Amino acid sequence: MFSRFPLKKITKSKDYYFNYLDQKNALLKNIDLKVLDKIINLLKTSKKNKSIIYTCGNGGSSSLSDHFTCDFIKQTNNKTNLKIKSVSLTSNFALISAISNDISYNQIFSFQIKKLCKKNDILFMFSVSGNSPNLLEAAKVARKIGLKIISLTGFDGGKLSKLSDLNLNFPIANYGIVEDCHTTIMHYLSQYLRNLNLKNKNFKKINF
Repeated sequence: MFSRFPLKKITKSKDYYFNYLDQKNALLKNIDLKVLDKIINLLKTSKKNKSIIYTCGNGGSSSLSDHFTCDFIKQTNNKTNLKIKSVSLTSNFALISAISNDISYNQIFSFQIKKLCKKNDILFMFSVSGNSPNLLEAAKVARKIGLKIISLTGFDGGKLSKLSDLNLNFPIANYGIVEDCHTTIMHYLSQYLRNLNLKNKNFKKINF
């Protein structure tokens, strides 16, 4: 089950603003913390297992895919010994358009996974609906190869939540709120892992 927002017209801007914040904050405060810890532990193992974290999503979630890779390579690794490696499967438009034109749009991610990924790599997926055909195809191919799949979803989690090893779902039918929650989790993961691996002397010298 999932909730909806708004349920009726809200005429005052401040009322919409504070209702929006309340909905988002309630979702973030009620996530499954055990799953969050498991995600953290899996990301921690990426260096030891020589894993690459691949990311993907559609629309606004494609920007989150790129944003994840940007932050984990530049920020999380900065002044730490993590050496996290991440590749966004949404960033090569020439390749995506070639796959879409010559093969199928539904294979824009799965084709790359077949060519790039190996067992024990990690696939981090962003999807509000959890039902995008190209993401479901990517998850199925990733499972066959032996990748660990992490997904952030919305609504009822869709089919993607069931194809994932670890899933955090934000059960609301509002794309903006779900994407805000996904962004918060992405930033939290990046910053928390960096915080764990920084020396105390560096905390006053750098900005998070």
